[in-house]
Amino acid sequence: MPQSAYIKLVDGSARRTITLEELKQQLVHYREQMTMTGQQLDWEYTDAGFPYSIEAKSGQEQLWFYLKGTNKLYKHIVFGVGVEEANEIKKEFVQVVLPDDCTHGDKAKGNELCKYLAKTWQAELKLFNGRTMFYNPRK
Repeated sequence: MPQSAYIKLVDGSARRTITLEELKQQLVHYREQMTMTGQQLDWEYTDAGFPYSIEAKSGQEQLWFYLKGTNKLYKHIVFGVGVEEANEIKKEFVQVVLPDDCTHGDKAKGNELCKYLAKTWQAELKLFNGRTMFYNPRK
C-alpha cells in the first residue's frame, strides 16, 4: 500500500502558495547544495545525497512528477501539489508518495527531503508514519 507524507503551508509559513515548478526548483537547489558539500569534502557526494533524476510522465507534467533512482538502492518517489479547504480557508500542500515497490532507501530519503522542504518553508509536516512535525512558528 502506498504511503504519503504531506507538507502543509499554514499560518506563519514562509510561503503561502507553491507550484509544481517551484517545488522542482527547490529540489534542484537541494541537489546543488549536495554538490557543494561534496566539493568541500572532496568526493562525489551528489550521488549519495541526491541519488535521483527529476522526471515526469508525458501529459502529466502539470499534475505531478517523480524522482527516479539512479542506482539499485533507490527506485522512485512521487511529488504533487494540491489545495485543501477548511472553514473557507485554502491551504496549499505538497504530497509525497512512496509507491508499493519503493525501497527502504526511498523512504529514508523521502523523510529527509520532506523535513528539508518543511523546514525551509516553515511548514507543518505529516510524515509517512502519521506523526506530525511543526516547523512553523506557533503562538
